[in-house]
Amino acid sequence: MIISSGVTNKFYEAGERRAERVQDLFATIAPRYDLINDLQSGGLHRYWKRRLLTMANGKPGERALDLCCGTGDVALAFARQGLEVTGLDFSEPMLKVAEERSKAEVSKFKAGGTVKFLQGDAQHIPFPDESFDVVTISYGLRNLADWELGLREMRRVTRPGGRILVLDFGKPDNALWRGIYFAYLRWCVPVLGRIFCGDSQTHAYILESLIHYAGQRGVAAKMKDLQLVHTKLVNLLGGVMSINYAEKPGESRCQR
Repeated sequence: MIISSGVTNKFYEAGERRAERVQDLFATIAPRYDLINDLQSGGLHRYWKRRLLTMANGKPGERALDLCCGTGDVALAFARQGLEVTGLDFSEPMLKVAEERSKAEVSKFKAGGTVKFLQGDAQHIPFPDESFDVVTISYGLRNLADWELGLREMRRVTRPGGRILVLDFGKPDNALWRGIYFAYLRWCVPVLGRIFCGDSQTHAYILESLIHYAGQRGVAAKMKDLQLVHTKLVNLLGGVMSINYAEKPGESRCQR
């Protein structure tokens, strides 16, 4: 069920122009993206990404794809673990920040760890079938014009036995907690956008996009529809954030 947010956000538009609006959004917020993430989550987004990485269980020598990689947090963390990583995002300004961070952190990569950043569309991933052992997306599935297509693409490029993980804003099951959380997104988070980006709508967008998103339970159901196995849903902070986990059926490369 879609519940109206009572506002119309200039960065949110359903349909064909969705990508164009999201491009505008991330071009605006790229320079302050990491700072605002720390402020709006009280630094908890770092813990949530560590949970994602722990569940992904990346092993040296594996290939990882981090979709909607933003400024590179998850991609760089995989490289520090010794994985061969590709970070893909369609926002050039965000990728520029990721590239600069990569230059500063390359000395921290575990032996064999590499990272490259590529501009591209998560709905049309530019890699052949069964290319990666781990495929992740953090705070990006919700932004796709067709999140179900994005999930199908993630499945396509994952190797048999590989892991697929989605970290994103969630919809708490508890109605009272959901109301408090949505109120925070409606009234408090846009203030950060106004202060640091000069436009409150940059972060009012979060609530608008979340309301139109299937949420963690919708993602879990779609993973099962795609015949993914060992599915798991981890709610964080009462469902404010969530991690959906699944594996592609078949033997992993390391089992062959």
